[in-house]
Amino acid sequence: MRPPAHFYAPLAAGAPQPYRQPPVRLERMIHFIPPHVEKVRAKVPQLIGKVDVILGNLEDAIPADAKEAAREGFIRMAQDNDFGNTGLWVRINALNSPWVLDDVMEIMAGCGKKLDVIMLPKVEGAWDIHYLDRLLAQLEARHGIDKPVMIHAILETPLGVSNVEEIATASPRMHGISLGPADLAASRGMKTTRVGGGHPGYRVIADPDPDNPQAPRASAQQDLWHYTIARMVDACRAAGISPFYGPFGDFSDPEACEVQFRNAFLLGCVGAWTLHPSQIDIARRVFSPDPEEVRFALKILKAMPDGTGAVMVDGKMQDDATWKQAKVLVDLARLVVEKEPEKKALYGLEEDA
Repeated sequence: MRPPAHFYAPLAAGAPQPYRQPPVRLERMIHFIPPHVEKVRAKVPQLIGKVDVILGNLEDAIPADAKEAAREGFIRMAQDNDFGNTGLWVRINALNSPWVLDDVMEIMAGCGKKLDVIMLPKVEGAWDIHYLDRLLAQLEARHGIDKPVMIHAILETPLGVSNVEEIATASPRMHGISLGPADLAASRGMKTTRVGGGHPGYRVIADPDPDNPQAPRASAQQDLWHYTIARMVDACRAAGISPFYGPFGDFSDPEACEVQFRNAFLLGCVGAWTLHPSQIDIARRVFSPDPEEVRFALKILKAMPDGTGAVMVDGKMQDDATWKQAKVLVDLARLVVEKEPEKKALYGLEEDA
């Protein structure tokens, strides 16, 4: 573990100074695209204005014989487009794969100056972050990249879950962590083939009615991912980085997708992966704050300008704790308005003009 005095020192001579606070950006959806598919790359200019983050996927779902084409396609996509306030990310291959070193070396050389975040799969401990951290610093120095490329870890093994607190604090490059439910389910030995979401067999059941033991018993499906998401959120928030829900694989069930995204949002996640265009609007809707809640939060902030004391707002007691809750909502609404100015009046933020 690096001592505090060295934690924010560049790891290579000539590398940029690490961020002391990660940049604050709107990241409601991380939209995955397969960059080896030319017709998908052709749609990127239209996607840029519709999503918060565009991610070129080089790992799972990319066939082994298309790995190099995906890498080359991502570099071309990055070079050919102006992303403005839309984030540009890439998911590289896992550290134990034969492709990962070329992924990092070629992408940093070809488009490192435009890249915001590298998503690293199957992170199991701080050691994985330390390796990539040093390598990125060396490549930033080599290629004259003047802002640090951030690292986003995917939580998809039991060892990673066990070490999530150490992963979250491993480097000032840490941007956030996403839940990877499919790989995590497999590595845990969970008996499900679903990619995210619940399972009809994972339920609780009410006790029998003593007056009618044969009567049907009330039952409710439970959330397979509640514990892991909550632990990930705590680790991220304690470290000052962002937690994300990962993929929801059933594109034919938008209602279940929305429920899973909303559960993650309420638990503290700031966004989710979108694997299909139909999920973009779901993520935008779910991970944007409710206008009525924002308007009420603005009343709290106005009634307590310095965030101290206690006041009554619309018959409800507010104090410094609820002031902090209100500020979370209003800050998020302001980020949304930066991306979607037409929502300013909806949120009651006309005074921000």
